[in-house]
Order: sequence, then structure tokens, then C-alpha cells
Amino acid sequence: MAVPVAPQPGGELERIEIELLLEAIDRHYGFDFRGYALGSLRRRLWRSAAEEGVQSISGLQEKVLHDPQAMERLLAGLSVNVTTMFRDPSFYVAFREHVVPLLRTYPFIRVWNAGCSTGEETYSLAILLQEENLYERARIYATDFNSDVLARARAGQLPLDRMQEYTQNYQRAGGKHDFSAYYSVEQGTAKLDEALGEHVVFAQHNLASDRSFNEFNVVLCRNVLIYFGRDLQGRVHRLFYDSLARFGVLGLGQKETLRFTDLEECYEELDPREKIYRRIA
Repeated sequence: MAVPVAPQPGGELERIEIELLLEAIDRHYGFDFRGYALGSLRRRLWRSAAEEGVQSISGLQEKVLHDPQAMERLLAGLSVNVTTMFRDPSFYVAFREHVVPLLRTYPFIRVWNAGCSTGEETYSLAILLQEENLYERARIYATDFNSDVLARARAGQLPLDRMQEYTQNYQRAGGKHDFSAYYSVEQGTAKLDEALGEHVVFAQHNLASDRSFNEFNVVLCRNVLIYFGRDLQGRVHRLFYDSLARFGVLGLGQKETLRFTDLEECYEELDPREKIYRRIA
């Protein structure tokens, strides 16, 4: 029997079911998705319900509470894993221009890549810092709530069929060498140079519920906040503010902004187009 597609949004019963599911996940597993944007979350939950072969969100709740493997599959479905090497190359050009000169003034550099997914953004940043002769005095903390994607990030492997795209991104991002110098081909995949991971710490961290864990000179969280509701966005902005040193830099995605937040006046724009800000208060 085919699993029905999601009904039209707005039903009160469906909303209750989703709220109960999210509350149950938070209480039983400690993952808090209650502040996520409802539209995106709803689509992902129904997709997971179809994959689990259940007819309702309540059925999905029963499945994930009693089957930890189903919960792992749901986490994978809720993760936002759309990422590439040097995604939005113009951001890295702006980072080299506006942020690198600031980083040169620090004896040691701490960077937080929040919502790192499978690590492409983290390794892109490692390459950039290496080319700017800053990597040896830097430490990148790359975090995500999903342990599976973190394991993939640690492996440092890229699909060969995307290397042409990644090479073009690297060149447009102001790359100074041949991108091929940063990886070797092993067993049908591109294996990144292990030296790129020497100053990276991959760790689990949930932006929705966990606290600040260090003071950073740079926080990058690009294309993650768009999936959060307004209240959660505000909480995460406060988390980043509390995690940044004075004059630390915050980098957001192209569709994300500090405008109209309570912390807008605490930053100055280094590059408004590329959403790069510096904490000034």
C-alpha cells in the first residue's frame, strides 16, 4: 500500500503531531528541532515518514522512539548537507580581502565553522588559510549535530565526478595554486591532503540547544540559519555573539542577515554583499 503524500499544510492535528514528535525527540534523544522553520521541517518529516513506511507523523514518532536506527535515519533526513568546495566563490575572495589582513594581527587564530556538514567548507577554509600562510597558527573547530556527516568530514574524501566543479570554484575563489595539488585519487575517490586536517577539530554541537564552548576570532555559519524559525535564529545569533572575541568576524550565507536582529548594532559590515560582519561592541 502506497504511503500518502503530505496533506496540505495548516491542519491543526498535523501541527500537534509535529510538536509532540519534536518534544519526544528532545526528551528522549536530546536533539532539539523545535525552533526550526515549520515549512522545511514539515517536508523533511513527511519524507522520512514515507521512507519508514508509516502513514502519519504520529506513526513516525512511534517508530523513532522505539528504533534508534530509525532515529539515525531521521537525523540524516533533517540534516542540511548541501555543500561544495568553495561554495559561493565570491565569499572567499571577500574573505581574503577583508578578513585575512585582520587575522594576520593575531598570534593564534580560532575559527568556528558551525554546521560544517560533510566538511567541504571546512577544508576550503583550511586551504585558504594555508595559502595565506596562516594555517600553522590556526585551529578550526568544525561542528555539526549529525555524527554521520562528521565521520564523512573526518575522512576527507570527495567524489571524483565533482572535481571539475570544485576546481572551477577554487579558481574563482582566488586560489593561488592548482587545486589538484590538494588531493590524490584513491580507489575511485579524491582524498584530500591529510595536512589540511591537522589543525581541524571535528565535534558534535547542536546550535539549537548547546552553548558556546570557546572564544573565536571567526565564526562561519553559512546557509544554515535559513532553515531556522525567527526565535531560534535569534538564539543562535546570541550564541555567535557570545562566542566571538571583540572585533571577531561573523560570516553568514547570502540569504542570511543580521539586519532587524537585536544584535545588529553590535556589528559593522565588512562586506554587506557577502554578509561578512565584525563585532564592535
